[in-house]
Amino acid sequence: MALKTGAKAPDFTLKSKTATGLVDVTLSSNFGKKNTVLLFFPLAFTSVCTAEMCDITAGLGQYSQLNADVVAVSVDSPFTQEVWAQKEKITITLASDLNKTTAKNYDVLLPDLAGLGAVSARAAFVIDKNGIIQYAEQTPTVKDLPDFAAIKEVLAKLA
Repeated sequence: MALKTGAKAPDFTLKSKTATGLVDVTLSSNFGKKNTVLLFFPLAFTSVCTAEMCDITAGLGQYSQLNADVVAVSVDSPFTQEVWAQKEKITITLASDLNKTTAKNYDVLLPDLAGLGAVSARAAFVIDKNGIIQYAEQTPTVKDLPDFAAIKEVLAKLA
């Protein structure tokens, strides 16, 4: 099960592919400045993941107004994530956890998904400016989406 609220969020530095090349995405770069919505998703180019990331992209302004950055993490390579983001017009930050360390550290790594191997579960965390988890949810199945209304409620209290 995912890490619990009140726990210190494990820091990470993951790679993201942008138009300018590979860049580092580091959780602690938001500490003291912004809250972070950290979303784990199983795999790019799947229907539920695509719908989730497109919906988040469409509502990104709501998270910005709540002083939060959104970072979505999967075990896909940053190059796969970039192609997917371009195809689907996903503009949130996608970060590659290719070695699966971050999913393990957040305790959301599924050992096997439909015979494809280990991938991250679908999970959501709200991490405050001090690096403390204020909301944690791992969905019952990879087809279920997190409770985004509850995530926004938590962010509103932190703003």
